[in-house]
Amino acid sequence: MHPFCCVPADHTNNSMPSTPNYHILNNNYTTTTNNNNNNRVSDSVRMRLTSGDQRDVKINDIVGDGISGVLNKWVNYGKGWRPRWFVLQDGVLSYYKIHGPDKIVVSKETEKGARVIGDESFRRLSRHRSSGFNGVAVASNRGYRKPVGEVHLKVSSVRESRSDDRRFSIFTGTKRLHLRADTRDDRIAWMEALQAVKGMFPRMSNSELMAPIGGITLSTEKLRQRLLEEGVSEAAIQDSETIMMTEFSAMQDQLVLLKQKHLLLMDTLRMLETEKVDLENTVVDESQRLSKEVGATSRLRQEKYSDASPSESEDDNDRGDAAEEESDDEDNAFFDTRDFLSSGSFRSSGSDMRSSSFTSDDEDLQYNEPEIDASIRSVGTSYPRVKRRKKLPDPIEKEKGVSLWSMIKDNIGKDLTKVCLPVYFNEPISSLQKCFEDLEYSYLLDRAYEWGKRGNSLMRILNVAAFAVSGYASTEERSCKPFNPLLGETYEADYPDKGLRFFSEKVSHHPMIVACHCEGKGWKFWGDSNLKSKFWGRSIQLDPVGVLTLEFDDGEVFQWNKVTTSIYNLILGKLYCDHYGTMRIQGNKNYSCKLKFKEQSIIERNPHQVQGVVQDRSGKTAATLIGKWDESMHFVNGDCSGKGKGDPFSDAHLLWRRSKPPKFPTRYNLSRFAITLNELTPGLKEKLPPTDSRLRPDQRCLENGEYEMANAEKLRLEQRQRQARKMQERGWKPQWFAKDKASDTFVYTGGYWEAREQAKWDSCPDIFGQFSSDQTLD
Repeated sequence: MHPFCCVPADHTNNSMPSTPNYHILNNNYTTTTNNNNNNRVSDSVRMRLTSGDQRDVKINDIVGDGISGVLNKWVNYGKGWRPRWFVLQDGVLSYYKIHGPDKIVVSKETEKGARVIGDESFRRLSRHRSSGFNGVAVASNRGYRKPVGEVHLKVSSVRESRSDDRRFSIFTGTKRLHLRADTRDDRIAWMEALQAVKGMFPRMSNSELMAPIGGITLSTEKLRQRLLEEGVSEAAIQDSETIMMTEFSAMQDQLVLLKQKHLLLMDTLRMLETEKVDLENTVVDESQRLSKEVGATSRLRQEKYSDASPSESEDDNDRGDAAEEESDDEDNAFFDTRDFLSSGSFRSSGSDMRSSSFTSDDEDLQYNEPEIDASIRSVGTSYPRVKRRKKLPDPIEKEKGVSLWSMIKDNIGKDLTKVCLPVYFNEPISSLQKCFEDLEYSYLLDRAYEWGKRGNSLMRILNVAAFAVSGYASTEERSCKPFNPLLGETYEADYPDKGLRFFSEKVSHHPMIVACHCEGKGWKFWGDSNLKSKFWGRSIQLDPVGVLTLEFDDGEVFQWNKVTTSIYNLILGKLYCDHYGTMRIQGNKNYSCKLKFKEQSIIERNPHQVQGVVQDRSGKTAATLIGKWDESMHFVNGDCSGKGKGDPFSDAHLLWRRSKPPKFPTRYNLSRFAITLNELTPGLKEKLPPTDSRLRPDQRCLENGEYEMANAEKLRLEQRQRQARKMQERGWKPQWFAKDKASDTFVYTGGYWEAREQAKWDSCPDIFGQFSSDQTLD
């Protein structure tokens, strides 16, 4: 089948094939073509394209008024596949929206003379047959039909998909368009059309560009006559003619070369102009989307996991196959979970997020967890109430916009190790406080301890697994980085309303290692962490190094590692992070657990999936876990990996659900719990050591909205921090942690809370204070 076939018009419906591939719209009738005589017509077209000088062939001689039809275009992982109306004309592939306020109105009149590919395209044209629209009038009233995007085939390459016989892509040099036809035959038609048109613009080699144009005659008769009148000899006249011909030939070659370069430059400029428009549209759309999100975080979090409600438009429902490129065998384990993750029963509980246990608001103390065992539901809720803040201070100054490009421009030629990143890239908490944020849902450990006391080891490890996943919930939509602590910086969190005490310290500067220790009701939690980063251009990959340990008072110990985190769209687009990899929770008694964080793909309809199994010592699966790291975790007794009859997750039980978003959203997208981490409650400042993160001036200024002062303080502290490596090389030791040679990890040596009671901080240096250029931190 070839899209440029021309066959006699047939007005009878009986001769119309059952599966037409494309249609030719003439003035008064429609021609339907099928695969008959394809080889003969295709060969004739190919012969015409390959014979003679291709540069003398006009595209419209082949395609008439162009090729048009509906193709599905991949937009992003949030919107998926969206139908667009594509028009191929004069070497440019343009596409238009067919839904919404900016949709294009197409009819048989507007597409008169064009070759329309696909049954869906022809049906769309037929919808306006009796709608009362006059195609010519519509076109004239609307004026120039502005496309959403354009692709110049002269500077683009076209490629078919190997995994899907309906998909193909077009690469422009700066971006790639992923397209999908309705049928395999439609893709063949589009591919042949695109390749044929692209063949009209062959790439010229350097020899072709430099070759002079032949067939041009130059007369020297007038020059000869003038020289003869002056009495010049014949030999001199011939020499003059030769010189003139040589110089003219050289000038002719230069003119030809300049002309070719001019044409190539114009094509490049047109392509760059198209890319510029696309980029501007992307920036505008992103800005509008971000502005709509301000003040509406709660509503978005409740609605964003709904796949397709009855009120959604036709454009929203046309998502296509969500995971058509998935081929990894390990990903097959997630097949059975997709319906469960998007089912009404799953969303009904997810829409009512769990209230935080630390808040003092009466209405927020009402837990909405009917799925949790009533005998265990109250565990972790009997602690005294402590009034904590629910919002950050109002900013004193108006925040100034900053971009990565402007920062790079202002620091060209400088030593990058001495460049201070503006505080606009930070959030007002440090990495030490970030460690404590992982304990937001510490009530899960309280429940695990209680289940163990009752002799239920399976429910204990299930709650431990839910706790290990819950630490990632607060990372969603967090686009700013925490402050890098100074060497010797500490952070304490005495939270009686959660029944725990937490302490952390930066124990090494290079490599940067943070150690923490936490004591709760019947359990202890400790660990150290280090990150190995890999920069991939538009993204950065963070691989955690270190082991987290949880020990219950009855002697049961669990250890696990964290999974890989990647941050995407560092240069352009919305910044987002994803967590993926395998987390293994090893127990020293009856059970162990394996959790798989699935890596998010651009065509994934249910991102952030987590699935795992709990196995006993014999390797038998005792329970299956399923959920999302930013929403909730459920479990089912037994092994549900097999694909039996019925829904294996219909009897899933809730383990953990993410807390509600704060009533007063921040630009940092901090959770309710994170908003309290840097708070100085009355009387707390006098009890803290001079190394506590709450006393760090640049972080405090950023929280208060004093951006200029925050930048100045950050620069001062980073200049001081550069001495930390020299201190470490001279034998500096952490104050409250020591390295265990057996496990090669940092463990808490004790003494901090005792020193706090006596207010003895003589051994703690004033790491945030002023200093002279030759002063060290010893």
